[in-house]
Amino acid sequence: LRLGTELLLKRVAFLEARVACLQAEKARLEAEKARLEAENARLAAENAELRRRLGLNSQNSHKPPSSDGYRKKRARPALPKEKKPLGGQPGHKGKTLRPVERPDRVEVHLPEHCAVCGRPVSPDEPYQVVGRRQVFDLPEPRLEVTEHRLAQIECCGRVQCGEYPSYATASVQYGPGVRALVTKLSVDHKMPLEQICCLFQDLFGYELNTETVEQALEEGYELAAPVEAEIREALTQAEVAHFDETGLRAAGKLRWMHTASNAEYTHLFVHPKRGEEALRSADSVLKDFTRWAIHDHMPAYYKFSQAKHGACNAHILRELYGLMEQGSEWAAAMHTFLLELYCQERPLRGEAALEAQKRYRQILSQAELEEPPPEPRGGRGRPKSTPGRNLLRRLREHEEAVLAFALVEGVPFTNNQAERDLRPVKVKQKVSGGFRTDRGAKVYARLQGVISTCRKQEQNVYAMLRALFAHQPVSLLARG
Repeated sequence: LRLGTELLLKRVAFLEARVACLQAEKARLEAEKARLEAENARLAAENAELRRRLGLNSQNSHKPPSSDGYRKKRARPALPKEKKPLGGQPGHKGKTLRPVERPDRVEVHLPEHCAVCGRPVSPDEPYQVVGRRQVFDLPEPRLEVTEHRLAQIECCGRVQCGEYPSYATASVQYGPGVRALVTKLSVDHKMPLEQICCLFQDLFGYELNTETVEQALEEGYELAAPVEAEIREALTQAEVAHFDETGLRAAGKLRWMHTASNAEYTHLFVHPKRGEEALRSADSVLKDFTRWAIHDHMPAYYKFSQAKHGACNAHILRELYGLMEQGSEWAAAMHTFLLELYCQERPLRGEAALEAQKRYRQILSQAELEEPPPEPRGGRGRPKSTPGRNLLRRLREHEEAVLAFALVEGVPFTNNQAERDLRPVKVKQKVSGGFRTDRGAKVYARLQGVISTCRKQEQNVYAMLRALFAHQPVSLLARG
């Protein structure tokens, strides 16, 4: 009996040890399962984030259209467009050539011989005009050389001498017309210096040096300083101004081209920084601007509290569209809401304005429930948030800026004006390959701003540049 009891006790102890071992193994496996599940969730989230980034394009994010590649994409207009009939619209000014009353040259075409007797027809014979055709063409290009002679007279017992024109500073030089042309080709048409020289030689037979073009650009930069100051002052006093920036390469380094513009004026300047330091620099308009500043949601813009801020809703619509592709319901509701406001007669007043603000906040409350809370980090810094929650935070913090287009008269829906005024610098980089020096970038910025303003004022760019190089007064202030 004692032997059986001992064997039983040993058996029980063995089974208890076995149970403890199995329980430990179970705990280990459960911990491993939890680790694998957490790892799987992390990888799934990382995979979803990478898929989201791979799916970003110019229609659902802030990426430029040039990053979309050559794959064919379905055209989707950013904003609803008014349906119009095909062809020219009422009030459209045609640009068809029309005959002039006094042509520069007339050629009479007579038959060479009489079709009956065969005698030659003389050009002096009387004839009757039975048809007219006018051909608009270029005369043979040639440079006109003007010699300026300094002369003196003696009057009242004193020898008196005349003065050369202010632009004639050397014994032999190119005049204001040539300098205006090469400046227009370089800045307005984005041509590289070598191509400008090649074109000039083909047209006029003179070998223009690249140094001559650079000197003309440098002179134009100095002469355009008062015009730029005039433009900057006009923008400072404007009711609405658009602000934006884009990167460029100058002297082999990253620089930033900043713009302040509206429908009448364009101001550009280059700075090594993108944010607040650049916007507070001497060249900036925003530091002195006190009215409606339209821009994207870059935090540096909101630090200028003396101005009223309006957000670019085209940027917001693209972000919302990206969230909609991920199945976000609140993003779809906000996307529809903003487009409905855009299509309404604005600005909204009274009950309509209150209702719009109420609906806006309801959608944000819906977003608060949909978007996962921020993930706390082990170290310092703001908890990591999803793109949807980041957008939600900006929409909540800057409600006045987002809805300004609907509630304030004259505030636009987008910041497209600034983006259009920055587009030439991207074309310049693609065509000419960027800027070799910081000075070259600054020269381009000032002259491009002046030329852009000239076009907005519907003035002739070449005539304006020619007057500038001839040291004549140039004003680009809006008329009326």
